[in-house]
Amino acid sequence: MTLKIDITEGPAPYEQVRAQISEQARSGALPVGYRLPTVRGLAEQLGVAAGTVAKAYRALETDGVIETRGRNGTFVAAAGSAADREAAAAAQAYAERARRLGLAEPDALAAVRDALRAAYGD
Repeated sequence: MTLKIDITEGPAPYEQVRAQISEQARSGALPVGYRLPTVRGLAEQLGVAAGTVAKAYRALETDGVIETRGRNGTFVAAAGSAADREAAAAAQAYAERARRLGLAEPDALAAVRDALRAAYGD
């Protein structure tokens, strides 16, 4: 696992850690079942606070990318299917809410495009 953190530019360090681990898990560079370093170990390797790595790990676990097995460690989960299911559930909930609000489909889609552009920095 190779991570590069730029503390002078770009997103917050925890977001850089989260994004890089997520991408490596999705691409297969980090295979399902790969054991991640401990929070303290990775923080030391990257030269960041342990809280930074802990926050990234919590976000990754919420996203279904990793799973923590107590004292046994933190591992890459079968992220693709979990992430796909969560995204589909969020999309379904949004579609139902947009319908209840009386939004026309083009307006609901425009809101999603705007939110995605904001999230991805486009």
